[in-house]
Amino acid sequence: MKKILSLVVSLTLISGVCAAVLAYVDSVTKEPIKEIKVKQEQDAVKAVLPSGAEKIEPQGEVFVGRDAAGKVVGYAAKGADAGGYGGDIVLMVGFRADKKTVVAYKTLVATETPGLGMNLNTPEFSGQFAGKDGSSLKVKKDGGGIEAITSATITSRAVCRAIGSACAKLAAVK
Repeated sequence: MKKILSLVVSLTLISGVCAAVLAYVDSVTKEPIKEIKVKQEQDAVKAVLPSGAEKIEPQGEVFVGRDAAGKVVGYAAKGADAGGYGGDIVLMVGFRADKKTVVAYKTLVATETPGLGMNLNTPEFSGQFAGKDGSSLKVKKDGGGIEAITSATITSRAVCRAIGSACAKLAAVK
């Protein structure tokens, strides 16, 4: 009985020390991780807006890109879809001033299969979206004009839906 009690006390102390260390590491790393995510999002907005966007203004969930004269040249919005093969796909999508024509996208979150679904970042795949209407994208298997990534149709469909969700956010922008 005494031996069991000694083991229980030892395990409780070890668990308490581990929990305290984990809590400390979390408190130290929380802000730097948050700052990195904000910087990545800002960089993605700059990368997907049309050329000529010199001023970027946040408007809720949408970023408005304006030229030096203040004229709107494009928009950027975050789009997401939970139906990727590996889970959530989150993209920052750039649109022209017409609020529907895709300029480009940058991947913010994707845990797709390396060598297959992660090809969503290749210029061969992502380049297909430029100049297309973001509200009606579909892969060719579903009657659309997007050539799916070989062996990664689920990922390709999720990218189309994520771009569509970003496009839908622009409807609220005046």
